[in-house]
Amino acid sequence: MRLTELLKPANIKSPLAAVTKVDAIREMIDLLAANNELIHPRKVLDAVLEREATRTTGIGYGLAIPHGKSAGVDHLIMALGRCEKPIDFQAIDGKPVSLIWLLVSPPDRTGQHITTLAKISKLMMLDRFRSDLNKAEDAAAMFDIITQQEVDV
Repeated sequence: MRLTELLKPANIKSPLAAVTKVDAIREMIDLLAANNELIHPRKVLDAVLEREATRTTGIGYGLAIPHGKSAGVDHLIMALGRCEKPIDFQAIDGKPVSLIWLLVSPPDRTGQHITTLAKISKLMMLDRFRSDLNKAEDAAAMFDIITQQEVDV
């Protein structure tokens, strides 16, 4: 499965208005809710924030992948946001984050959840890919970059 089969262009936001980690997560969940992707937005927010409280999802390289499992969704969903100004996500490398992938799945979809996290991580380790996403003109251009990279891999 390709990420572009899960990520809808409407669920990409650039720039995010948020200046804090919690606000960025909330803004992305609000985007998903506005696009009718969530059954219970509050349950999703609680699950993602609960997961984030156990250990940061700021994995380095200017990237965070906040995620969680929640009955607030009936299928695996994702959103992508790019911060106007990098924000502190308590990343493991101590650097601020500019790209945020949000992933939420039902509690019974663990395998698909883990596989998708791995795919995001693998793509995001590519320096040029990260750079291209950070320089993209808008959300549509970001989606096109992801689509092209998945073809090239």
